[in-house]
Amino acid sequence: MNRKEWDAIDRARRLLKLGDHATMGEMKRAYHRLSKKYHPDTAGGDDDGERMYELTEAYDLLMRYCREYRFPLVPEEGDIYDAEDWWMERFGQDPLWSRKRKTRRR
Repeated sequence: MNRKEWDAIDRARRLLKLGDHATMGEMKRAYHRLSKKYHPDTAGGDDDGERMYELTEAYDLLMRYCREYRFPLVPEEGDIYDAEDWWMERFGQDPLWSRKRKTRRR
């Protein structure tokens, strides 16, 4: 993700008044709360139509981000479950971290 996309996500986060970490449920509740406040049929202000458009665009951007960057909930083939095996898979060739150097007292 490039800087321009991160800036757009940050603007959307601030527009919906979300914290640095927000769940999808919090995003939906913030959007619904603000859309009730700024919807042109209920609020009646001149700028509310534009504000509602901005809110919807921000909400859609955040939902697209969440859909595109979700993590699998089931393990994929070849996943490493043990933390030590994961570490050795990535750093096992390094003499500092390899099992050859490992000493345990029994």
